Amino acid sequence: MHFLTPNHVFLIGACYPPSSALLAAGPDYRPNSQELSRLTYYVANHPGKIHKVGSELEKRVKADCSKAAAGNSRARASLRITLAILRTLAVECRRDISLLSPTLVSCLRITLDTMSSDLDVCARAASVFTAWCTFTDGHVIGVDAGLTQNYLAIIKHFSAQCNTERKSLDHGLRNRSRLVGLAAVTGVVNSEALYASSTQFKPQVSSLTDALLLHVIFADVKSLDDCAQATKENTNSLYLAEFRTRPLSERRAASVHAHINEDASSSSTEVLVTSIRALSQLFKHSNASQVASLVQATFESLETMQLWNKIDQCRWFVQRACEWTQYQYRYAIPSRLVERLLDMPDASVSTIQHKTVIGMLTTVFTSPIPLVNLSTSDIVSNLITLVLRRVVVNPKDDLLSPLVESIASLGAHVYYSDQIQDLASELVSRLATIDTQGPLSQQKDATSEGRSQAIRCLLAGLLGLMLAADGQRGCRHPSLGIGTSSSATPPRTSQRKRVSGEIWYDILGLLCDSDFAVRSDFAESLVTYLRCEIPKVNVDDVRSRAVTGGGSHANSISLLLFGDSTTRSLHAIHAYLFVLLTSSSLGFSFRIPASPSYAPSGDLTTIGTNSIGGAEGDLPQNGEANDAPSSTSRCRSVDPVTRSRKSSSGHLLDPVPAKVTSSSLASLSDYALALRILTAIHEEVPLRGLLTGVPMLVALESATKVEEIADVATRQRAAALKEVLAHIWLVIGRVWKCPELISRAGSELSNNGPTVLPQIALFTPGVLRPPQAKIPFPDLTETGSLPEWSGVKSEEFLMLLASSKKAQEATTLDQQGLFRRLNAKWSVDGALRDSLERPNPNRSLADGASPLLKLSPALMAIENLSLQSLTRSVRGVGVTDLREALEGRAGASNPALHRPPSVSTLDHSLSLDFHPTRHALAPTKSRTKQRAVTTGSGEVKDVLNRLGIGKYSGNSLLKASFPSMQKSDHKSQGP
Repeated sequence: MHFLTPNHVFLIGACYPPSSALLAAGPDYRPNSQELSRLTYYVANHPGKIHKVGSELEKRVKADCSKAAAGNSRARASLRITLAILRTLAVECRRDISLLSPTLVSCLRITLDTMSSDLDVCARAASVFTAWCTFTDGHVIGVDAGLTQNYLAIIKHFSAQCNTERKSLDHGLRNRSRLVGLAAVTGVVNSEALYASSTQFKPQVSSLTDALLLHVIFADVKSLDDCAQATKENTNSLYLAEFRTRPLSERRAASVHAHINEDASSSSTEVLVTSIRALSQLFKHSNASQVASLVQATFESLETMQLWNKIDQCRWFVQRACEWTQYQYRYAIPSRLVERLLDMPDASVSTIQHKTVIGMLTTVFTSPIPLVNLSTSDIVSNLITLVLRRVVVNPKDDLLSPLVESIASLGAHVYYSDQIQDLASELVSRLATIDTQGPLSQQKDATSEGRSQAIRCLLAGLLGLMLAADGQRGCRHPSLGIGTSSSATPPRTSQRKRVSGEIWYDILGLLCDSDFAVRSDFAESLVTYLRCEIPKVNVDDVRSRAVTGGGSHANSISLLLFGDSTTRSLHAIHAYLFVLLTSSSLGFSFRIPASPSYAPSGDLTTIGTNSIGGAEGDLPQNGEANDAPSSTSRCRSVDPVTRSRKSSSGHLLDPVPAKVTSSSLASLSDYALALRILTAIHEEVPLRGLLTGVPMLVALESATKVEEIADVATRQRAAALKEVLAHIWLVIGRVWKCPELISRAGSELSNNGPTVLPQIALFTPGVLRPPQAKIPFPDLTETGSLPEWSGVKSEEFLMLLASSKKAQEATTLDQQGLFRRLNAKWSVDGALRDSLERPNPNRSLADGASPLLKLSPALMAIENLSLQSLTRSVRGVGVTDLREALEGRAGASNPALHRPPSVSTLDHSLSLDFHPTRHALAPTKSRTKQRAVTTGSGEVKDVLNRLGIGKYSGNSLLKASFPSMQKSDHKSQGP
């Protein structure tokens, strides 16, 4: 009887058709609508009854699943009706969904565990699950252990259905089965249940990535692009509306039943589009830590399914993942890729996983997608560490080239003006460390091959980093013929700052390295830097400032000689080139002072010993150079901490040979490399190259003057050096449009037969190339006699160059003054001292720093001196100021910030002979006996007011130390 049956049981039973009519309820198998309305009304108004209703439905599900699995058709129909009732309750009782969640999720797991092979039942269960995902807030996940376990099991069921490969199903039915699983997975992706619990996020996405990634990785790239475009054009999902941003009352749960309609066509393209849409939503809704977990889950899925060999698809996926991820969280993707690389074991043979992950990382950096909050310094540091680890394991590892490409590609993402400078500094610091300690300091037995390979890898990465910042990544360096004038394509305009020439200071010793492969790569990198990166000054601007009075003659020349980093770096480069071409020992390093100090007077004093030590690793044997380096014989003393130093060296204890000899170790290839460097200098920075480099050419010409009785090896080297000089003079003549010089140098080249300098292989910047082999001097017993060079007459060439109107206008010097300047005595020691950033009172503030930072180096030596306090426009006033105001010397109260009244740059002209020892100014006679002008009382009163003594002013910059005393003073003054 009715009064013996509980009301909720009666209401549930009334929703079912009679047992005899269950099979006739198909194909929809819906509950009685009127009775279902009564049940939902009862539950909505009696939330306390939800648990009893759910328990009754769970009993029915268990019974029906058991019978349906045995083949009972009526039980199968009843089960589908029960699932429809559960979905209606989830939708109508959305405000109390948490009370219904335990039994609803339990019913779904029972159904899927028993009836996973029945597509109709699975579709109805997916519809119920999607409705629950739509309205739940996810707070029960991780709190209710039973519910959480059932929920994760349901996700695994539907994830497995997404990739079903049952051969019993035809192609269309298999795709419809996958779409049912994808619909449920999409419901999870857009549900709060996925993102509410941080501890349960990773277990969920592990199943989701397995379900979604398989279709993406197995598709070709063109299909992936087409389907990704389709998801953009059709933003309205067929399966699920985007509901997370909507209020609970406005959310609508999508039905999954339509996707198993046999009349509808379900293609593989639809499956792929659905997978891509779900993946995009998954990354779009995730924060930084969740994105990192997603990437980790992707790695695990690729590892489980053995899909690392799908390199193109993996690259496509990671690029799209960056695009899908929220703007501020994209940095998590490349960071996790780098972590993955570091976590991989250092096997001697690289795996396909290594190559794929590196390719994915490079794809992220080369894509135009911005990556804000990315720690580029940490990224490049980790990549450098990985390069060094691989070099130690196997110097010929095939991963080194893609790793170099990844380092270079990082330059494509520039977010502040000094970023490339900072990254280049990090690379140079590591290069200096490798130069002294080897690839890894803990590897005491590291081979010289590993050291050379590590240096070459970081050099390629350094160069590629600079070029990538201007869109020049992968551009081929111009193949410069001997004596030709050509330049690289100028980089596009960029807002970043150019990398300073001083960045090379700590590694210029590599130009004289004992390994020719290192020397060659460093020289080519230096040439590319000179052509594409070095900061340049418009010569016309300098000249116009000098002519129109915008700057004095001395200041304009001073700017070009030692006024900025570019000029100082050229001084150092010329010094190392001279050593390379004449030295009988390679593999040395200039000893670098820990830090330069300045005396209060402004004179430079060098701390430590500056020397050049000959190494035994590159000693001549039978007149030929031996490139076999010795790790125990090098004199390496570069302190990596001093990478930001301002010079290369001050003095050399071991003198550099003044002339070439048979023991000089430079090969023919080294002479050709030196020619390329000098050519790049004079073509790219002509005025600076003229003033800093021509005196070195004169010194090189003196080095070729060997005795007639000299041995053959000595005369060979002298002849090669003369050919280098002739080519350089020809380049200089073309740059400065001096026909006489061009004619004279051209005749010198044509009158001495065929060239002996070799052609150099084409160099691709930013790409790790195979080690280059040097070309030694030929054996004259087989090739014949040396060409008879008449000799490069430096004095004659200097006169022709000094007569150039263009050179005179650029330097603002007349012919005699320019000749004296270019014919100044040059030495390696002096060039290295000129590369110091010395306190020059006449130097223009070319570097853009505050004038207070450049007036006195003595101030910079003060410990804990704050830049903010140094550049303040208001200085503290003390008793000394009052005394000097009374004596009339207030204008010169601080000797550190003011020049003595006897010295003025307006009354001094800088000498045309810029020898390093002649930079001091001599005071003029007109100012030496000038008397101090007595100040008036107004200045004294002003100082008193600034000290807070006297009448108080509200505009005073200083506050009284004792307000009470100040108040009493005001009272005592009276009206």
